[in-house]
Amino acid sequence: MKIGVLALQGAFREHRQMLEKLGAEVTEVRLPKHLEGLQGLVIPGGESTTMGKLMMDYDLKDPIQRFHQNGGALFGTCAGAILLATEIEGQPKHMTGKQPSLELLDVTVARNAFGRQVDSFKEPLDIQGLEGHFDAVFIRAPVITRVGEGVEVLCEHQGQVVLVRSGRLMAASFHPELTLDPRVHELFLKTCVGL
Repeated sequence: MKIGVLALQGAFREHRQMLEKLGAEVTEVRLPKHLEGLQGLVIPGGESTTMGKLMMDYDLKDPIQRFHQNGGALFGTCAGAILLATEIEGQPKHMTGKQPSLELLDVTVARNAFGRQVDSFKEPLDIQGLEGHFDAVFIRAPVITRVGEGVEVLCEHQGQVVLVRSGRLMAASFHPELTLDPRVHELFLKTCVGL
């Protein structure tokens, strides 16, 4: 299986290591041509406005949307979840116009909803489809404040939605790549990529 990791900014190396641990052949995606032959693409955590701007600068938005339309699966974590969303709350004040996103997943995501960097925390979560707790790492994490029709909620934390799936799309508020536990990535590979 060939999986890509968007490698413009953020925690892409950690995702790569996790996917390789699960046996995937991983390609770092920086240009549209790197999407060729992939079955899935992970969009990592990082700084969503910077990643969105770089995605536009490298002409990746339309090719990633076409990749999904042609059967490719996408998994966004933290900033990556923001970039998948159709609606974004809490856009930076200095930004004019709409924050760039792929607008593929019918959810509203509120940026930095769990607080600033100093408010980062680790919390055991019960995730649908996984046995036992998953110790999730939240760093400047967003919250999914609205889910559209057909979007399945896989996990909530204190009544707030933090993991969803819709067909070949999955989005998490937290950073599964920053743990030693590969089960969330495995869930993506099994249920979205279809392995």
